[in-house]
Amino acid sequence: MSKQEFVPLEGYERHSEKDMIIEAEEFADLMKRRRTVRDFSSDPVPKVVIEESIRAAATAPNGANMQPWHFVIVEDADIKRQIRVAAEEEEKAFYDGRATPEWIEALAPLGTDWRKPFLETAPYLIVVFQQNYGLRPDGSRFKHYYIQESVGIAAGFLIACLHKAGLATLTHTPSPMGFLRDILKRPKNEKAVMILVVGHPDENAQVPNITKKRFVDICSTI
Repeated sequence: MSKQEFVPLEGYERHSEKDMIIEAEEFADLMKRRRTVRDFSSDPVPKVVIEESIRAAATAPNGANMQPWHFVIVEDADIKRQIRVAAEEEEKAFYDGRATPEWIEALAPLGTDWRKPFLETAPYLIVVFQQNYGLRPDGSRFKHYYIQESVGIAAGFLIACLHKAGLATLTHTPSPMGFLRDILKRPKNEKAVMILVVGHPDENAQVPNITKKRFVDICSTI
């Protein structure tokens, strides 16, 4: 087993207590304004914003530094159309009987159905894949660790960065999602975990009138 080389920590800036509080409050307020959007504008977005947001996602902590993720930026109209058609086929089956009545009832306040026009309207889709195992150049496999946790953290970084850049997002998770690997020609060790729809909200966009749980209901100190 080779010994890992260590280097001095760089880039860390220790803030005063006052500045720490200000930074935390400002970021919390920023994220509080984030809403999942289903009505997107087709207005263009600089691709560099998408790329830099993925760079931010790739800094996420992950199991054994295996970085078990791959992000596919989809901008081609024909590919987006293929994804919409396949996703709507799965979603229609979901709403027409695959989902339990309890699940459908839970979704009712969100006003969702099997129709997913945003998959074509928004300028970009980012398809997030988890790599279930790694592949060496000779084709042999090696194990990845804490895959779902790692990819989930990276997706959170990605959404936060896109929001800070002024873009709206929607996490779409049709089930099953095997069609995404086929359409996007990804290898067998990868599994799609979400489609992140990205763009500007339509000028007439509306969102459900819902609330988040109270802080005292989600956090405790012992």
